[in-house]
Amino acid sequence: MNPLRIALLTHSVNPRGGVVHTLELATALTALGHDITMFVPAVRGEKLFRSPPCRVVYAPILLPQSNTVAMVEARIDAFKRALIEHEATSFDLLHAQDSISGNALAELKAEERIYGFIRTVHHLDRFDDARLAAWQRRAYEDADQVLCVSEMWTSEMRSTYGIDAITVPNGVDVERFSSRKREHERERVHAEDNASLRRRLGINSDGGPIVLAVGGIEARKNTLTLLEAFAVVQRVLPRAQLVVAGGASLLDHDAYTRRLLQRAAELRLSIGPQESVVVTGPLDDAAMPALFRSADVLAMVSLREGFGLVVLEALASGTPVVASAIAPFTEYLDDSTCYWADPADVESIAAALLRALAAPGSSGANAIDFEHAVPALLARFNWTASAQRHVDIYRRFVAKHAPVIN
Repeated sequence: MNPLRIALLTHSVNPRGGVVHTLELATALTALGHDITMFVPAVRGEKLFRSPPCRVVYAPILLPQSNTVAMVEARIDAFKRALIEHEATSFDLLHAQDSISGNALAELKAEERIYGFIRTVHHLDRFDDARLAAWQRRAYEDADQVLCVSEMWTSEMRSTYGIDAITVPNGVDVERFSSRKREHERERVHAEDNASLRRRLGINSDGGPIVLAVGGIEARKNTLTLLEAFAVVQRVLPRAQLVVAGGASLLDHDAYTRRLLQRAAELRLSIGPQESVVVTGPLDDAAMPALFRSADVLAMVSLREGFGLVVLEALASGTPVVASAIAPFTEYLDDSTCYWADPADVESIAAALLRALAAPGSSGANAIDFEHAVPALLARFNWTASAQRHVDIYRRFVAKHAPVIN
């Protein structure tokens, strides 16, 4: 069949889950022979955290951004101008991966500059601001087809919002995050990378266990409750260290961060390089494989996720995972691939972390089956299969929605 000309739109150059999904999907679609263009809003000098093997259009952000509403408006405007300049109608289909790009396409559709678009909902946020809430709603209501990365969100879109969504799961790059070194030289290079990263970020090098959280400090990520649980862990394992990595978000999490810093002080948890808690901030994409390999456990105790891609990346790296015992994690994980925790219960999270770390006095050894269950899990989620699933949906969409040209 003829290759498709596809525009994939993502809201940021930073390695957030939806942006990673877009880049990996673009890479896999290109490998399948399709003509892909990624559209990304950017201020002058910004580039994607990793270069994909396809065309990238950086949509210049021009409007002032004094607050979150202004920031969103500026990015919607940047998308619209770039799509008009690059003849949006020349693509077989346009696929938005977030509410910002979804609004740009909704506006172009209302202006009859495009015939329709696809939107992937990774998750929905809760906004107090009426305009932000309206933008989020419009981005899926005006889409001609909605996709979700988990059955939980597909069900939520149908039952709560009346949207007939389709589930298309994520994938994971098992080569990039693999913990299995087939060559001695590769082992040596990885060991050097791990040690260099530890020194640069101020991560323990004395054998103390490392608890890793990826995604920055956010209420949705449940970072404050994780901090409380880590204080319990450190009473059992005094040399333990919590590393909170990432956090390149477009939303404002300053108030929550201040609460966390205040609570850390009350718990006598020092923050900084070589301290009890290391907050790295945004990291280079190239650092992530070594960071996963350096950790003794990944704590993914979020209150709300679209899929939780870092869970698969950690497991591919050979790192045990403590996950919230809620969907979407319960869709693809089980007792052989993670340790479960109640994300609302400090003691539950602490107990799961201690089991994962096999601390003295904790019940049970490491139950994660890295020999059989984890490889089987990772085999179910690959980007080639995800891309092919997208292509099947794209072709049905084009056949149904594309205008007939006489």
